[in-house]
Amino acid sequence: MTDLAVRAVDVVKHYDEGLVQALRGVSLDVPAGQALAITGPSGSGKTTLLHLLGALDLPTGGRVEVLGQDLRGVRDLDRLRNETLGFVFQLHNLIPNLTLRENVMLPAYPRPLSRAERRARAGELLERVGLGHRIDFLPVKCSGGERQRAAIARALMNGPRVLLADEPTGSVDSATGGQILDLFRDLTREAGVTTITITHDEKVAARADRVVHMVDGLLTDLGRPALPPPAGV
Repeated sequence: MTDLAVRAVDVVKHYDEGLVQALRGVSLDVPAGQALAITGPSGSGKTTLLHLLGALDLPTGGRVEVLGQDLRGVRDLDRLRNETLGFVFQLHNLIPNLTLRENVMLPAYPRPLSRAERRARAGELLERVGLGHRIDFLPVKCSGGERQRAAIARALMNGPRVLLADEPTGSVDSATGGQILDLFRDLTREAGVTTITITHDEKVAARADRVVHMVDGLLTDLGRPALPPPAGV
């Protein structure tokens, strides 16, 4: 069993037949249970890297490993993502005609669980993110912060070993953002979940165990420790 949750080795990603070089030789080791923040300006390659680490895409060159598995040799990437990874994006992407509970249940349908088990698990997660009073509400009846917290509950439905988040607090108020960061911290400490978060927010980066910075498709300041959280955060 590997001590690394995710590894990137000399990863290159090109688009448009090489005209766009999004990543230019990125290497990164993320130990299991670490909270990592990736910072950098827009267009630096952060989201491209997150998609590769989350098996949403494959690199043009180099390799990516998730829990010791080289993604080039994984036949069923959908199954790997479903069983191992959770994703949280800036936009919640909830299905509007499903209740919060039904949205949270969706990732579990490939699993051998009864409907009652799925409903119970989804209810527990919604309670954990402070939405026990909104379980059977449609997304349109919920605030932006509530919808984002429901999206986090959905990402946790299958008990992921690695949680990947792209600006998870970018569309919520500061109070909700603090709640989201607290939840990520608790997951890392209590369940050993590895979290990899893209952010422009210094407060978010300050909560991480480790911060790396991207510029022009390359990592800089590799391993730079996070700053102490600001008072009251």
